[in-house]
Amino acid sequence: MTTTTAASADSGERTVRKDSPGAARGPRRTGRIRRIGLPYLLLLPALLLELLVHLVPMVIGIVMSFKELTQFYIRDWGTAPWSGFDNYKVSVDFSAPVGKALLHSFLVTVGFTLLSVGLCWLIGTAAAIYMQDTFRGRGLLRALFLVPYALPVYAAVITWVFMFQHDNGLVNHVLHDQLHLTDKPSFWLIGDNSFYALLVVSVWKGWPFAFLIIMAGLQNIPGELYEAAALDGAGLWQQLRRITLPSLRPVNQVLILVLFLWTFNDFNTPFVLFGRTAPEAADLISVHIYQASFVTWNFGTGSAMSVLLLLFLLVVTGAYLLLTSRGRKTADV
Repeated sequence: MTTTTAASADSGERTVRKDSPGAARGPRRTGRIRRIGLPYLLLLPALLLELLVHLVPMVIGIVMSFKELTQFYIRDWGTAPWSGFDNYKVSVDFSAPVGKALLHSFLVTVGFTLLSVGLCWLIGTAAAIYMQDTFRGRGLLRALFLVPYALPVYAAVITWVFMFQHDNGLVNHVLHDQLHLTDKPSFWLIGDNSFYALLVVSVWKGWPFAFLIIMAGLQNIPGELYEAAALDGAGLWQQLRRITLPSLRPVNQVLILVLFLWTFNDFNTPFVLFGRTAPEAADLISVHIYQASFVTWNFGTGSAMSVLLLLFLLVVTGAYLLLTSRGRKTADV
C-alpha cells in the first residue's frame, strides 16, 4: 500500500510539473526562437555569397591601396611594401599628371552621368505616359521598347561599334549620305565625338529600364483622379504636374538613384565601345581606373582610386537619401 501511495504521489507531481507555467513557457520560448531565427537562417546563404563576392574583394582592394603594389609584386602581392597614404596623395594631387588625369576623368564622368540619367528618365517617362492610352498594337510596341534592355550588353554595344564606323557605318550613311547634315563623314569613336557616341549608346540601352519602372508606377495611380481633374477643367499638362509627377515621386527617387549608380560605375559600355584605351573626351572613371591598374600595372594607385570612388558614391548616396527623406516628410506634413 505504501508503494501504491508513493506511485500516486509521483504521478500527481509529474502532472503538476506538466501543468506548471514553467513547463509551458519552455515550448513557447523554443517556438519563438525558431520563428525569429528562421528568416536569418534563410538569409544566411545569400549573406555568405555576398561576403564572398563583394565584401572580401572590397577589403582586399582597400588593403592593396595602402601598398606599393606594382608589376614586380604580382606573383605575391602580400610581400609588397606598405606605402601608407602615398597612393591617395598621388591620386588627389591635381597639379601632377596622375591627379590631373583623374580629375579630368571624374568631371567627364559627372557630366556624362547627369546627361545620361536625365535623358533616360525623360524618354522613359514620356514613353510610359504615352503607353497608358489604349490603342491597337500597344503590347507589341511595349515589347519593342524593352528590346535594348533585354539584349546582352556586349552584343548591343558591338552592334553600335559597327554602326559608328567612319567609312561604312550606318550613322554616317544616314547623317551624311542620306540627310546631308554633315559636310563629311564623322569619326565617332575617336576625338570629341566619342563622348556623344558613348552618350547615345548609354541612353539607348538605359531608357527602357526607366520606362519599365515608371510604367509599373503609373499602374498604381487611380484613374478616378484623372477623371475628376478633367471634369474640373485640368488640361494634360496640369494633370501631369498635379497628379502624375507627385504620385511617381517615390518611384522616381529610387529610379534616379539606381540609374545614377549604374551609369557612374558603367565599365562594359565604354570598354566594348572603345577598347582598353578610351579617348580623352570619353575617359570615364571606371575605364580610367582599369587603365591605371591593368595597363600601367600600378595596382596600388588603381586601388586607391577605387576606394576614393567608393567613398564618393557613398557620400552622394547618403546625401541623396537624406534629402529625399526630408522632402518626403515635408510633403507629408
